[in-house]
Amino acid sequence: MTSKILSFRVLLLSLLLLMTMRAGASLYAAIPADDQSRQATAANSTQQPATDFTGTWSGTFLSKHANVAPFTMTIVVNPDSQGHLIGTGSLNSDCLKDVRLEVTVAGSKVLLAGSDEDGDNITVRGMVDKAGTLLKAKYILNGSATGRCETDDGTADLAKR
Repeated sequence: MTSKILSFRVLLLSLLLLMTMRAGASLYAAIPADDQSRQATAANSTQQPATDFTGTWSGTFLSKHANVAPFTMTIVVNPDSQGHLIGTGSLNSDCLKDVRLEVTVAGSKVLLAGSDEDGDNITVRGMVDKAGTLLKAKYILNGSATGRCETDDGTADLAKR
């Protein structure tokens, strides 16, 4: 008897769910087509298009630590043969030399990560302004691979030239 009651409840719940889904579909179908497209456009407008981060960016990196000197870096970003963004950085730092970076852009968020030939690493993470010309970021540098430097972190402002 209990299994019959359970089967009946499952059947009723399935019918109720099916009717709810059909009612929602018919309500959406009752909305005029131009209203549907406006709703779709409004939903898509919340996603920001990816920032064009190609080109030359230059700026100063300021450590959170008083005993670490600021350094400047110029990064040239271009797509590689597969269309992925890569950057080459030239800088004046005791802890990092010419660095090769992988660049990831999601909307206005930018991530640059890479290393030099000695294995010293840097990660730069930030946001590009609405004009697409200023990257305000935080960085983490790990120069311990060579023993020249310890881990450093701080902020950076890079401007597009």
